[in-house]
Amino acid sequence: MSTIGRPSLKTVLKTSTVAGLAAVMLSTGIPAQITSSFAAPVAVTAPQAPSFADVVSAVSPAVVSVRVQSDAQPVSDDSGSNFSFNFGGRGFDELPDDHPLKRFFKEFGGQMPGGPNGGPGGRNQDRADRGGPRPHHLRPTAQGSGFFISEDGYVVTNNHVVSDGQAFTVVLNDGTELDAKLVGKDSRTDLAVLKVDATSRKFTYVDFADDAKVRVGDWVVAVGNPFGLGGTVTAGIVSARGRDIGSGPYDDYIQVDAAVNRGNSGGPTFNLEGKVVGINTAIFSPSGGNVGIAFAIPASTAKDVIADLMKDGKVERGWLGVQIQPVTQDIADSLGLKDASGALVVAPQEGSPGQKAGIKQGDIIRSVNGQPIKDARDLARRVAAFGPNTKVDVDLWRDGKEQTLPVMLGNMASDEAASADTEQPDDPAPASEQALASLGITVAPAEDGSGLAVTDVDPDSEAAARGLKNGEKILSVNNKKVESAADVGKVLDQAKKDGRTRALFQVEANGSSRFVALPIEQG
Repeated sequence: MSTIGRPSLKTVLKTSTVAGLAAVMLSTGIPAQITSSFAAPVAVTAPQAPSFADVVSAVSPAVVSVRVQSDAQPVSDDSGSNFSFNFGGRGFDELPDDHPLKRFFKEFGGQMPGGPNGGPGGRNQDRADRGGPRPHHLRPTAQGSGFFISEDGYVVTNNHVVSDGQAFTVVLNDGTELDAKLVGKDSRTDLAVLKVDATSRKFTYVDFADDAKVRVGDWVVAVGNPFGLGGTVTAGIVSARGRDIGSGPYDDYIQVDAAVNRGNSGGPTFNLEGKVVGINTAIFSPSGGNVGIAFAIPASTAKDVIADLMKDGKVERGWLGVQIQPVTQDIADSLGLKDASGALVVAPQEGSPGQKAGIKQGDIIRSVNGQPIKDARDLARRVAAFGPNTKVDVDLWRDGKEQTLPVMLGNMASDEAASADTEQPDDPAPASEQALASLGITVAPAEDGSGLAVTDVDPDSEAAARGLKNGEKILSVNNKKVESAADVGKVLDQAKKDGRTRALFQVEANGSSRFVALPIEQG
């Protein structure tokens, strides 16, 4: 049978199918056009990240920029270094030579610029001309951040932002510029208070949080004026607490990883309730910019200091007047203590409250008014918190026994005075030398008749590892004065009989002294 002129079965099916689809499309109002079909786009259902928008919206009107003018020459912000560490307006040259941060940056050739506000830091000069009309010769020298703590215009910022200023301008979140006067400042905690001159206006303000409840890992939000960009918001977490960065005796910083840069100084770090947990004051950076390591003054410290500054423009602290150092485990072992806590008295200052009360070299202060002392920094903070002219009971560890001394604290603001430095000869010329082989040092009577001059230190000895050097002087061993190698031997023999494994050496260099615990050779 011929198939010419007949459509194939495949053609018939294809034609009928298309016709049927077209008929359906037409009957349902869908355009008669065939389109390709695609899979649905990817969609993921996941927990929503927390938003900080509500917090930022509420607190932003309380955060301000602080502009400072003075007749000082502006300081360039370009240090030309690979590393920089900016804190509290205190330069690296103010740190002890053996401070780990100073050694680190010297090794890597870092330079030490001023405060993180990007202007001059470390100078705390009192000026008679604060606020008011601006003389024509004034020029911008610093810029930082701040925040209102009262509706009548009190602003908190850093001391190092305003320390050299003669005229101050507060810039609000909406761009309004208002003149301000310096109420007071405190270099020891790097805090300052300004007062905006606007009596007819009420300001949005924020409150301090209870930073004792702040935990490592909590979310925080920093608001400030980095690089002059007002109203900048960054977020992060609390990275650590109780940081000591060597900027002063009251270091107790909260470390956060929120982006904090130059110009954030004096700005607040908030918790998610919109309360201030800390005041940004320092950054650690290899480039001068943010690397996620920033330090904030805790709210508990700031709250008390700011209250004093608002009251009378100054901060008065209790003063004990003793030079102290931490108690290491080696020192604790040398003195028969079970735990390495408290503060070791290196020397009481002449005429200080501590000396008048009977505190001596080698005493370990264990508690004040029954409050245990963790370390040297803890003692400094607790004594300061009592205030001047306060009578306290100081619990000591002396000669293997506990005792308590009543002390009337002085006023740090008026009584504090550095003891006179006594120059020591760089190259003592001892009359005779004797080796203390077990310790790896050679000593001779000091020229001034007090103590023993160290004339040689074995570089492989424990004494060298502990930092003992030629030219230094040993004043006492286990709090007993020594003037010969034989005196040292007698003290060490007694320590062995008492079951001690270490002895406590008081070492003096360049007018200041410290304690070093050295091992006793058993046998």
